[in-house]
Amino acid sequence: MSREEAYLKMLESTAAIQWNISMILEAKAVEAEKVKEWTHHHIHPRAFETHEDQLKESLTIHETIVELLEGMTKLENGLVSNLKAVLDTGEEEESGGGLGGLGGLTDGGFSFGEDEK
Repeated sequence: MSREEAYLKMLESTAAIQWNISMILEAKAVEAEKVKEWTHHHIHPRAFETHEDQLKESLTIHETIVELLEGMTKLENGLVSNLKAVLDTGEEEESGGGLGGLGGLTDGGFSFGEDEK
């Protein structure tokens, strides 16, 4: 198998993975809408004995959402490294890398401002 064929297979696989991710996100959006409706009806002060109990339940819901987002971010970062390998021409562009100027990806992920402090 030639290098071009291998890259083509990588891109086809990446496209299939992205399609599956979109299906997962679509299902999660439907689920999130249901959770929102449930939360609006059940997470209110009358449903809990103390404010601390209400806060704990709210934090549990938020932690679940954050875990989901972290997992999806890790998956996408893995796909980015594959795409960087395919798109690497061996030359550094002045605009910040081989991905059309997406310089935030050169260190393996997006910069969310932590490094700039």
